[in-house]
Amino acid sequence: QVQLVESGGGLVQPGGSLRLSCAASGNIFGVYTMYWHRQAPGKQRELVAAITSDGTTNYADSVKGRFTISRDNAKNAVYLQMNGLKPEDTAIYYCNADIITATLDKGAYWGRGTQVTVSS
Repeated sequence: QVQLVESGGGLVQPGGSLRLSCAASGNIFGVYTMYWHRQAPGKQRELVAAITSDGTTNYADSVKGRFTISRDNAKNAVYLQMNGLKPEDTAIYYCNADIITATLDKGAYWGRGTQVTVSS
């Protein structure tokens, strides 16, 4: 069984920073592309950032220059450094990853999400 667990969300003032973390655990053979998505109230879930196993990154236009995705392959972990936060960044942030299990099954696994609220 594979689990992804996020941490690091919270309440922050506009212009502030937060760092989200997510670690995958369980019967894992390999972790490939890792992602951060977010879903704001009343809106569809959207891709925020992605990072491949060799470190290639991709960002939504709305967060370019403010957010940085990184990973630690030894820990099967992915991070999202969020700077210059805006009220419109308020959402539940979800980590997900393309994982091959120890039984060589490939699938997309999701965490339960962590709330980020940007408000004065």
